Order: sequence, then structure tokens, then C-alpha cells
Amino acid sequence: MFSIFKKKIIVPHVRLTGVIGNLGRFRQGMDLASQQDILKKAFAFKKSKNVAISINSPGGSPVQSHLIYSYIRQLADKNKKKVIVFAEDVAASGGYFIACAGDEIYANSSSIIGSIGVISASFGFKDLIKKIGVERRVYTAGKNKSTLDPFVDEKAEDVQRLKNIQLELHADFIKIVQSSRGAKLKDPEKNNIFTGEFWTGKTAKKLGLIDGIGNAEQILREKFGEKVIIKKFEKQKSFISKKLSSSIDFNMESFINILEERAIWQRFGL
Repeated sequence: MFSIFKKKIIVPHVRLTGVIGNLGRFRQGMDLASQQDILKKAFAFKKSKNVAISINSPGGSPVQSHLIYSYIRQLADKNKKKVIVFAEDVAASGGYFIACAGDEIYANSSSIIGSIGVISASFGFKDLIKKIGVERRVYTAGKNKSTLDPFVDEKAEDVQRLKNIQLELHADFIKIVQSSRGAKLKDPEKNNIFTGEFWTGKTAKKLGLIDGIGNAEQILREKFGEKVIIKKFEKQKSFISKKLSSSIDFNMESFINILEERAIWQRFGL
């Protein structure tokens, strides 16, 4: 006997957004601790063989990017789910690192994709403290404990040490991209894919960084039919966190954190 009713196809959907890592007091960045529960619930949903993840992130902490990527792959393998990733405004640097957890990656034609590299940025305050008449005193045990101190002149050996660390992190990033995209990548060396360059979604598709153009609703309907149900899994803010995030905190630390966060987004014109 055949049923006249078609089984409804339900696809869990998780949205990961923001700068990755710690943003300072009262400002929640994207990290594994904040996303773990919602990801676990989405992958534990038994009525679907797929999980959709939308990403809107310009990057941030390489460690948290790797932790989130690894956790998604772990859940996908454990629950035998296919992961379909959708880039929104930007999936660059750590954002693209996480996107590589997808079995398929899609983006808008105008999304910013790539930036497969490592960056460290800071300020030098040596001349500033002289002008305002401040004397700085630092005492350490360990000759390299004050490496890259922003209040003294840079040392060549300190910069080289940082560059060596960056090269290790970059190599890990490249390995993840190669493992995820494989033969889909179009001549990485010739096309500067691993140099930190970034592209629109349209060009990223030609380079093999993504699989197609389209948003989550559009692609999921194409794949599973017009009646597909997209079940959103969203993290709810507590009353206390809402109050804290809406409060105004005009200290220097929060001001610098806000500037740094904006600078990360603005690298990609956002």
C-alpha cells in the first residue's frame, strides 16, 4: 500500500555571525563555548540527513575558528549528516576557515570570500607616553616575556618570532582548505588563493572556493523542493546579557575593542 502523503523534508539551520574570539567585557564574540549547544541540538535533530549553516564573519581568532570547524566536522561524522554552508556578507579569514567544514559551500555573488592568511596588528605607544610624561616600569622573569611590548622599539628577533608563528598558523589554514576543497580549487598558486587575497562570490566560484551562487532558502528549495521546512536553531540571549549588551560603557578598553572590531569588518568594505 502506497501513502498519498509525501514525507516532509526538514532541514535544521544554524546562523553563525560576528567576529571570532574574545571582544572584551560585555561583548560576545563568536567562539565554540557560545555556539556549542546550538550546533549540538541542530545535528542531533533526527528528522534530517542535512544541516544548513549560514556564516557571516570576517574572521578573528585562529584557535576558535579551528575549534568551531573541528566541532562541526565531529558532529557531522558522528550523526552522519551532510553540512551545507551559506556565506552571507562575508566568509573571510576565520569565517572561511569555518565554512570549510561544509560538504558544500554557497554564497551570494557579491559575498566576500577567501582571505586565506594570518594577520597580527597592534599599536606602538613609545612616543605617546613620552609626550604625556609617563614612565613605564616592567619587571619580568624570562628574557622573552615582554616580546613585542608596544611601549618600546620593536626588536627584529621579536618580529621574526611572530612571523614564524604566523607561518605555522597559515600552513594549518592551507591544509584545512586543501582537505575541504581538494581538486575543486583552480590552480591555487597561479590564482594567489593562499596569499590572503579575497574575492566576490562570483569569482570565488570560478576559483573553486565555493560550489555555487545562492542564499540558504533558495538553494535548499532547489535541493529538497518548494515545501522544504527550514527549522531555525537560534541561541536566545538571556535577560542579563541583553541588559549588559545594551548598556553604555565608555571606558578606554571598550572603546578600543569596538574600534578593533569595526576595523576587522571594514577590511572587507563592510
